Amino acid sequence: MNRDLQDLRKSYELGELLEGQVAAHPMEQFHAWLNQAIAAQVLEPNAMTLATVAQDAAGTWRPSSRIVLVKGVDVVGENQGLTWFTNYDSRKGKELAAHPYASLQFHWVAQERQVRLEGVVEKLSDSESDAYYHSRPLGSRVGAWASPQSQVIAGREGLEKKALELSRSLGDTPKRPANWGGYRLRPTEVEFWQGRPNRLHDRLRYRLVAGAWVIERLAP
Repeated sequence: MNRDLQDLRKSYELGELLEGQVAAHPMEQFHAWLNQAIAAQVLEPNAMTLATVAQDAAGTWRPSSRIVLVKGVDVVGENQGLTWFTNYDSRKGKELAAHPYASLQFHWVAQERQVRLEGVVEKLSDSESDAYYHSRPLGSRVGAWASPQSQVIAGREGLEKKALELSRSLGDTPKRPANWGGYRLRPTEVEFWQGRPNRLHDRLRYRLVAGAWVIERLAP
């Protein structure tokens, strides 16, 4: 099996990423790439890996990651950044409460592209979280009440029973649970990766320095 994995090879030849071709602001460049992924009908183009950190009982730092869906991209203005929604009492919610920094990564395989963003994370306002919650399908709104996310449960049957009971008691217009809502990552560093032949990939990093974005090329 290991031999088979070692023999897997792919030559990346679909594009290039040059300094003269990118936007001066990383969120503009990200928005352009995201729109291109959507136009190309990439499967779930808004899926991203969210990585957080926490200390265990011994004080050792432990990273954790999971796939979530970005639900908002603000290129300019006071809300500049990327937003997603989840249970505040989940593992990622607790880790963000203790250490409000995170890394996001998008991988658009069909386009041989990756984007990695790092920055400070903040909770969205109640009004922003309410607006998105009430835009969701009813089943998803009930599910936010039913699931004690990241906690150990006895089995699926109990979870489905709870969801059914809540669907009857909450009705068609449930309010947003107080422990469910949105986050925004405000990037301080963004890296764009474009696959190139012979593993000589293009990597351009934007860093926020004294309020201005600096673009640097990284070795692949």
